[in-house]
Amino acid sequence: MSVVLAVVVLCLAGYLLLLQKEIRNISFGLKKRYKEKTRELITVEFINKDLNHLAANINKSLQAEETLRLQAVQEEKEFKEMIANISHDLRTPLTAVKGYIDLVDRTELTEEQKYNIGIAKKHAENLGRLIEHFFEYSYLVNSDPEVRLQKINLTNLVTELLIASVTSLEEEKIEVVMKEERFVYVQADQEMLARLIQNLIRNCVAHGKEKLEVNFVTDEEKSKVKLHFANRIKGEQTIDAARVFERFYTGDTSRAKSAGLGLSIVKLLAEKMGGKVEATVKNGWIDIAVELNRVS
Repeated sequence: MSVVLAVVVLCLAGYLLLLQKEIRNISFGLKKRYKEKTRELITVEFINKDLNHLAANINKSLQAEETLRLQAVQEEKEFKEMIANISHDLRTPLTAVKGYIDLVDRTELTEEQKYNIGIAKKHAENLGRLIEHFFEYSYLVNSDPEVRLQKINLTNLVTELLIASVTSLEEEKIEVVMKEERFVYVQADQEMLARLIQNLIRNCVAHGKEKLEVNFVTDEEKSKVKLHFANRIKGEQTIDAARVFERFYTGDTSRAKSAGLGLSIVKLLAEKMGGKVEATVKNGWIDIAVELNRVS
């Protein structure tokens, strides 16, 4: 009797060991799938009804997840293509509208007509800027341009682009204060960095007032530098710092000048160059900080 009992115990022990081994295999398969981004399904070698059902249900869940992922990828691709098509399709009629407005503006007009033409011209220009933002955003997300990293004098580049934007800043009566006297160098793509800074300046012109403070904060230990663009917020805009880099977010409830794409472009460009962005809103000011890799 004791011999039979011992055999039963050994069989149960062996069964449990095999069951434990299969559970470990399932766990390993899931871990490998997650870490190595594979699409392998879970397999079991041990014949057990409940264990086989478990593996089958796991595989069904994995396949459903993969289907949803592929659908999301396809939808995102279609969205990007739609934005690109809209950007191109709107340029031709807008160019015609601007041309006819200019023709009318050259004729003899009453003061009221000149006023109305001025409003039409202003809205056409705002629409043109919006289309350019759409075009730039769609280009960045669709074409995946090559990033050519090189050593760039960030202080000089920011200064040059601010000087180039003096007219726009003066029209909005925005005073620029630079808080960095020494040169700061970063590893970045020249064209992308210039576009990033230009978008920061445009954002200030569109949504800022009174003062723009530009500052460079270096982290010697981490070899990083943060470029800060801080400006007072214009009008009654309520800015959510957690959402300013969303592609369609705007704190301007009138939506007269922007669909929020400027800062989403800043985020895209920074990330393509190995950097990151953050925003802080406090006491009527918004501070956009772009972190880039610093070089000596």
